[in-house]
Amino acid sequence: MAHGVLTQTNGGKEKLDKSNQLEFADNKLLIDLCGEFDRNLAELENKLAIQIVRRGNVLDLIGDKSSTETSAQVLNSLYQRLESGKSLEYSDIDREIRLILDGANGSTDHMEMFSNGLFDIRTRKKTVEPRTEAQRLFVKSLTNNELAFGIGPAGTGKTYLAVAFGVSKYIAGEVDKIILSRPAVEAGEKLGYLPGDMKDKVDPYMQPLYDALNDFLPAKQLAKLIEEKTIEIAPLAFMRGRTLAHSYIMLDEAQNATTMQMKMFLTRLGEGSRMVITGDRSQIDLPNGVRSGLLDAESLLATVSQIGFNYFTSKDVVRHPLVAKIIEAYENRNSK
Repeated sequence: MAHGVLTQTNGGKEKLDKSNQLEFADNKLLIDLCGEFDRNLAELENKLAIQIVRRGNVLDLIGDKSSTETSAQVLNSLYQRLESGKSLEYSDIDREIRLILDGANGSTDHMEMFSNGLFDIRTRKKTVEPRTEAQRLFVKSLTNNELAFGIGPAGTGKTYLAVAFGVSKYIAGEVDKIILSRPAVEAGEKLGYLPGDMKDKVDPYMQPLYDALNDFLPAKQLAKLIEEKTIEIAPLAFMRGRTLAHSYIMLDEAQNATTMQMKMFLTRLGEGSRMVITGDRSQIDLPNGVRSGLLDAESLLATVSQIGFNYFTSKDVVRHPLVAKIIEAYENRNSK
């Protein structure tokens, strides 16, 4: 696999005058690597305090040794991703920098997880891939366990990956139904009475699940599956009294389930079914004094075999890079 080789040239007297070169064989991939109007390079320059000069298929990295070496690792990792036929998004740059600075990028596992496709999730409309190590471990846990938890802050891909995994299991014929649920809890504001029938009233709470499904299934097929109740999207309260066999069952925003609701949901698991529960411990919207079912289940079931617990941090945020900084700021304040 061809990628840039870092060579030092023109060692100057000043620390910031040291120049290192990366040479890439495929000019087309290099164009994608640099981004429109070289915006990817500009992002690296801004974040790592270096200068990047592009000359044909050669990139000169000018800066101190640590910054140029980090930049070279980022560029090589992203180029390898392009070589494997995958797209490059703006958020991938920030993710790579964070992984490298945390020491994760030195491992073969990290380099390979974006190129071998082992944990890719294939749906009707797109292939979804884990973009961080925690996401990879989450998909692995979904594969290996009948019950898996994904716990972490917003923007880390928990819901998206879990819905994609359920769609892939249905497409493969491994489950007969997909059942997606959320507690119908208002996020810190009173919405009052909503107009319409029951579906109209609860759909606003379920919209993130619809959004994810629309990414994975053609609109007509999705509408047909929902009409036939092959895919069900319903509030958590609607799960009571059911035994769900041969189904993929997901509870999102589980931090807003009470302990009794969580027990009720967990005991819906039937023969041939898989269950996944996602939540964010920092966004509990339950009334004061009401214990979160997610926290309760986490402490109660931590030692039970065949249940996977997977954790995400701000380093796994795959939305806008600013989201990671916002989450880190809140985490730092709460830790004091």
